[in-house]
Amino acid sequence: MQQVSTSLTLFLKIFIPIFWTVIFFSFTMAIWFLDTSHFAGVPIQTFRYGITIFLFIGVVFFYFTVLQLKRIEMDQTHVFVTNYFKNYKYPWLNVENIEERDFVIFRTIHIVLKDPGTFGKRITFVASRRKFNAFIKENPHLFEQFA
Repeated sequence: MQQVSTSLTLFLKIFIPIFWTVIFFSFTMAIWFLDTSHFAGVPIQTFRYGITIFLFIGVVFFYFTVLQLKRIEMDQTHVFVTNYFKNYKYPWLNVENIEERDFVIFRTIHIVLKDPGTFGKRITFVASRRKFNAFIKENPHLFEQFA
């Protein structure tokens, strides 16, 4: 079994969203309890609503992006998926397709399953370029069907 997702998955999935949410939630609460008519040259009610909307948009953004990331390990027969609370294994026969999106600083991989699993039909992870490419090089027969 070889890990193919980046080791930063835990940092991206847990630390950043929690840290950001705690900081901006605290700031939002402080603004709502502030007793003044203006803040940074903006009427306080406008600023309160603006910062609350910003907090809500940030939480929704994290929910639909980094909170969907999984840690992935692979071997000859199975793909092992974890969200750090639950662990599941899916046989390679259940993998319908593997889609890659290459960004400049990271590469996301989407594993599309034939039958939806516990994490849904589509599993997303940020690939470690070195580890994922090494696994493909060691096991080219597993990836021929997806080319």
